Amino acid sequence: MYKTPEQGEYASAYEPYIVLVPEGDIVTTLERQADETVILLKGLSDSQASFRYGESKWSIKEVLGHMADCERIMAYRLLTIARGDSVPLPGFEENAYVREAGFDREPLENLLANFMAVRASTSALVRSLSEEAWPRTGNANGHLVSVRAIAAMIAGHELHHRKILMERYLGSNGFPAE
Repeated sequence: MYKTPEQGEYASAYEPYIVLVPEGDIVTTLERQADETVILLKGLSDSQASFRYGESKWSIKEVLGHMADCERIMAYRLLTIARGDSVPLPGFEENAYVREAGFDREPLENLLANFMAVRASTSALVRSLSEEAWPRTGNANGHLVSVRAIAAMIAGHELHHRKILMERYLGSNGFPAE
């Protein structure tokens, strides 16, 4: 059963994500989040979804693509540690991933479908975890991390980026501010 991770089960850099995650069933949280993110973005045109609030900032499409890429990596870490594999897991350079992905060339509809597919896979994985798997720890990016902390990081990472999308990208009408 999922339990909110305690400090010491994750690197302090992830604290801002973990504190965003509400108490309760993590699978329900993950599934609800995916729907909320799609509702937030599905009304945008491809042009609107290419909006950047600053010259060196990611577009809405790039933020969404980053969310899916990061979740894939985090879900792999969760799976590896949950299955008892003790191999140290590498970090990744998020800016390089976004730069190489070419998310701005993709239709928003495809990026939303991709995000939903990744989230459905993550939710199924998290739902399948045994009681024994949740507290297991491993090494990811040079830091000790538990399975339950990774589940919270995944949910918190999405909440973090959705908040940024709402505050910095989307106006009060739900479309990019001019």
